[in-house]
Amino acid sequence: MASINTRAGRMGVVEPLWGTTTVGISCTDGVVLASDTRVVQGYYLIAHKRGKKILRIDDYIAATISGGVADAQALISSLQWEARSYKLERGVNMPVKAAANIASRILSSTRMAPLYIQLIIGGYDRDGASLYVLDPLGGFSKEVFVGSGSGSPVALGYLEAELKPPVRVEEAVPIAVKAVLAAMQRDTATGNDFEVMVVDSKGCRELPLEEKKRLTGLR
Repeated sequence: MASINTRAGRMGVVEPLWGTTTVGISCTDGVVLASDTRVVQGYYLIAHKRGKKILRIDDYIAATISGGVADAQALISSLQWEARSYKLERGVNMPVKAAANIASRILSSTRMAPLYIQLIIGGYDRDGASLYVLDPLGGFSKEVFVGSGSGSPVALGYLEAELKPPVRVEEAVPIAVKAVLAAMQRDTATGNDFEVMVVDSKGCRELPLEEKKRLTGLR
């Protein structure tokens, strides 16, 4: 497991990076990504209550974002373009590790003026499900479960206690949701609502509203 809740300053000094909670769990049959929806300006001002923090890179790869919104949008846009180009040139979807490698190279290339962003990339390819976490300077590692953002210490504490890998997607979804809900109770920059995306052999799909309503009862 891993947690990232720092940022690299303009001179390479690691500083706190606040706001949000996102988690990822790699399962035997797919990947579960979950996050809250609160967007903060600074740490105390709520700028948006329904921010989208889980984004598709292609049909079988998705990523959670935390940090600077503009930096995150630019990086995700680049990854989406790379994924489309890969499929057009080779006729197959980009492997998950390739997406993580490309993101790593982009982040590393800007290390003298780092992008203020944390990424969790998860997906499903011919090798099955996989999950990667990237730091602002481009370092990345493959993980079974991971958290990012200011609420990640709380979320990871819950995952450490409740998650018993290997697990299936249907087992991991409520655990991921409870981890985010736990962070909402303790971190002021995490809150409002949650979202969940599952990526498996059928592709990326967001949790439907009916299922979210059922899981909300887990509070």
